[in-house]
Amino acid sequence: MSFAPGRTVLYRNVDGPRIACVRPCRVVSDDERGLLLWLAHGSDVIVEQTTDGRDIRDMPFAEWVRHDHKNVVETWRGPGLLKFIPPAGDHSVWFFRDDRGNFKNWYVNLEYGALRWDDDTVAGIDVIDQDLDIVVRPDRTWHWKDEDEFTERLSFPDHYWVRDEATVRAEGHRLVKIIEAGEFPFDGTWTDYQPDESWLVPLTIPGGWDRPPVKRANFGVLGFPTHAE
Repeated sequence: MSFAPGRTVLYRNVDGPRIACVRPCRVVSDDERGLLLWLAHGSDVIVEQTTDGRDIRDMPFAEWVRHDHKNVVETWRGPGLLKFIPPAGDHSVWFFRDDRGNFKNWYVNLEYGALRWDDDTVAGIDVIDQDLDIVVRPDRTWHWKDEDEFTERLSFPDHYWVRDEATVRAEGHRLVKIIEAGEFPFDGTWTDYQPDESWLVPLTIPGGWDRPPVKRANFGVLGFPTHAE
């Protein structure tokens, strides 16, 4: 399954059976290198909150799992960014920009690999965020991000969608070697990218955004891995 350049697809973050966020993105390219998406400033996005309006990072995970949740529409207020999803590997690479649209840094989002879906009128990819990330500066120095959050959630195996800490960290260390070597996509590719000026900013979420998450091999009925990947 491939997506045509210019098509809008939904980057969906799913937590087990729930949809944690939805971001409508334009397809920049989809080829042997992987899928490159553009998320425009001002886009409508969907985020998961508690019924009293708080986000997952507004409270300890122990409290989050005790609440009921809802999906709400918000606006992507950060600068536009590229998301690169490679054809293999459990991660994506985001290209952050400053308010002037200049490249700021790379961001490695560790996640269970993207699964594609296409319902004709709406299409997208489903990922499961593993929370541990890597921030990479333009000079390719780097640091881990959200280690405390990752460790906290691992202590709640009945609720957390990540099972195998070692596998997540191994993927991160594999990427660190690529980062430090300055290999693609950390070689300057796309750091000067400018989106097509004809692309309209998505101001509505298309119908079908809430279709059930794509089922994964070796994941149980709650959407959790049934064994170490």
